[in-house]
Amino acid sequence: MDLQNSKCVMVVDEHLPLGLIANTAAIMGITLGKQMPEVVGADVADQSGNVHLGIIEFPVPILKGSPEIIKEIREKLYQPEFQDLTVVDFSSLAQGCKTYEEFIEKMGQVPESNLQYFGIAVCGQKKRVNKLTGSMPLLR
Repeated sequence: MDLQNSKCVMVVDEHLPLGLIANTAAIMGITLGKQMPEVVGADVADQSGNVHLGIIEFPVPILKGSPEIIKEIREKLYQPEFQDLTVVDFSSLAQGCKTYEEFIEKMGQVPESNLQYFGIAVCGQKKRVNKLTGSMPLLR
């Protein structure tokens, strides 16, 4: 991945309770780490010699959005123009499942149009990511 010309953002439903915002960002971040292990830096040692696991090598701003905006972005990401981007979404359906098997079963029974997204992470070529999210404010 070309770190200079790449960008990664998360868009999270600003109306969610703080705990669900944190959970949404954490779940999407873990999934991104699996999908893009090359962006996680090497482990580092502090002055005392204690080792700290490597973290992502570039910032990942968390932007605020509404469920409608997140849904609109998700729908655009199915278009061929955006097929090269890495996308992670997290829905109310996923959040409500107690096991991954339950998640698999329930997702297979719900059309995408019925999903309510809590958040979406988008990584890839900076121009394309900005086209989708460039004017969105930070979640504070």
